[in-house]
Amino acid sequence: MSAIFLSASVPLVGRGTYHETANPFLIQCAVRELAIAVIRRHKIVWGGHPAITPMIWTICEDLGVDYSQSVILYQSKFFEDRYPEENKHFQNVVYTDAIPDDRGASLLAMREQMLSREDLVAAVFIGGMEGIEEEHELFRHFHPTAKVLPVPSPGGAALNLAKDRGYFADEALTDVDFARLFHSHLKTIGDADEHQPVTG
Repeated sequence: MSAIFLSASVPLVGRGTYHETANPFLIQCAVRELAIAVIRRHKIVWGGHPAITPMIWTICEDLGVDYSQSVILYQSKFFEDRYPEENKHFQNVVYTDAIPDDRGASLLAMREQMLSREDLVAAVFIGGMEGIEEEHELFRHFHPTAKVLPVPSPGGAALNLAKDRGYFADEALTDVDFARLFHSHLKTIGDADEHQPVTG
């Protein structure tokens, strides 16, 4: 089974200006609609952001899917004392080694291991802060021909990506029909010759 990488978080005040455009409710809605759209055909791979892991757990429960087969959670041991409680529910967590006293290097090591997976066929970016931008660059490095889909309307770093990189026309930046968006751009992902970045 192929996999789709999810890069998402709820922006925090004091971490740049990402929170100024972010809508936490829309971030949650977009994550949920993504799972509904793809989880029975693709695994969802993500780094264990504490705002997103509980969402994924709840969605898996609501959908009645076997989360041990449907999702893969990456977590750096650097954050061992701050793991979300929901980590205990996931049977296939990949724990990556911490770089002592170096948060940035520990995150980079986790992201490189996570994003170099050969089964990744697409990446979806929702909300987020600087980590979204860093994961976008790494994903494009490891998978230059794979589908890239920043979801603009929930705001945050994903909105910046959509605008600055020209992924969407201006009129699409406020579209909140996430089900249509994911159906349109991801319905055949993983099929032959369907590994192209979205451009509009």
